[in-house]
Amino acid sequence: MIGSTICGTARTLTMAGLCVTGLAAAAHATDINFVVSAYSQHTGPFFEAVAKDYEALHPDVHINVEVVSWENLFQRLTTDIAGGTPPDISIIGTRWLYDFTTQGIAEPLNNYITPSFRSTFIPTFFAPSTVKGQIMGLPVAASVRAMMVNLDVLKMAGAKAPTTWDELYGAAQKVSTMKGYYGFALQGTGIETDAYYYYALWNFGGNIFTTDGQSALDQTPAIAAASFYRRMIDNHLTQPTPTSYNQTDTFNLFKQGHVGMVFTFPMLIPQVKQEAPNMHYAVLPIPRDATQATYGVTDTLMLFHSSKVKQAAWKFIEFTYQDKYREKFDEQEGFLPVTKDVAALPYYQSNPDMKAFAAGLPYAKFAPLEANWEQMADSIVNNLQRIYLKESTPQQGMTTAAKQIDQIIAQQ
Repeated sequence: MIGSTICGTARTLTMAGLCVTGLAAAAHATDINFVVSAYSQHTGPFFEAVAKDYEALHPDVHINVEVVSWENLFQRLTTDIAGGTPPDISIIGTRWLYDFTTQGIAEPLNNYITPSFRSTFIPTFFAPSTVKGQIMGLPVAASVRAMMVNLDVLKMAGAKAPTTWDELYGAAQKVSTMKGYYGFALQGTGIETDAYYYYALWNFGGNIFTTDGQSALDQTPAIAAASFYRRMIDNHLTQPTPTSYNQTDTFNLFKQGHVGMVFTFPMLIPQVKQEAPNMHYAVLPIPRDATQATYGVTDTLMLFHSSKVKQAAWKFIEFTYQDKYREKFDEQEGFLPVTKDVAALPYYQSNPDMKAFAAGLPYAKFAPLEANWEQMADSIVNNLQRIYLKESTPQQGMTTAAKQIDQIIAQQ
């Protein structure tokens, strides 16, 4: 149970080798358990500091902050929910919210949100967390994906930054002829492996679902998207065995200067500035083909319906959305702002990197709000991995994925 063990929470105090967090928490009238997803090494300390500020103003409240990696977060929450020990509030992937709503896990927020509080947000970011007219969570982090290129690597290879998928392939060919360099970093395992596929799928003119609600992954654009990545792997234009590389691994390859191009989110910018300060890079749109599209993502701060301290938890949630906290959080993590005042700050109005990511907002697509979406996404990933490992052809893999998704839909 989150925050229930004496020695299991994040802000643990040690005295003479003895863990005393549980003893200290017992003196408080209200304990709020808050699970935080780890975006970077800054995430935990940031929310710890916010919790400390809140506790200073509300001595009867104790915020138990626990940081969980994104790779483990969904499993952690579902395990705690099944065991009857969920937290009071948590940052979640918005793509999980539909199931959490239909299963009665998320608390509707319409009766909590005042008009003045709602007016602080950029309205666009409420759409992904609104289910059947009810706001089921607050946008806590937002990003639009783009392509980052290492200009020095491209220059050494005699390649130009691509604007189309054919140009991406050609640039990757040139970079990959240099020993120790890979043209393109392709993610093949872990959270958001499917997102890499959607970049190609959507730009090739495909969709995840047909207009009548069935899977479209057995159609020509979907197979072409998988075939493109398979061809890159077959011709050694990516790092070896992409199925061994999760999101962090692919980003590390780029930060280490071994990759010409990578698809990424704004969070990579502060990491590059800190870990590879001499890199000359550019942020560019995802290459286009039949159309132009990118992946838009929001994460959600969710209040659990089972919480025994909903009102207290909501007051803390409101507290975290003060401009001073949102400004620091968005900037240090590399997010696009979800609130109007932060979006108006000079950093976002004049910073070329942030402007380049934000330019994708008009044509960004989000993961669908579908029942059992995570199960469907797992099917996509599993079949992509079989394609990447040459255990099936792109046509076989995507046809199988389409059949599996249609079976999931039929069981709803």
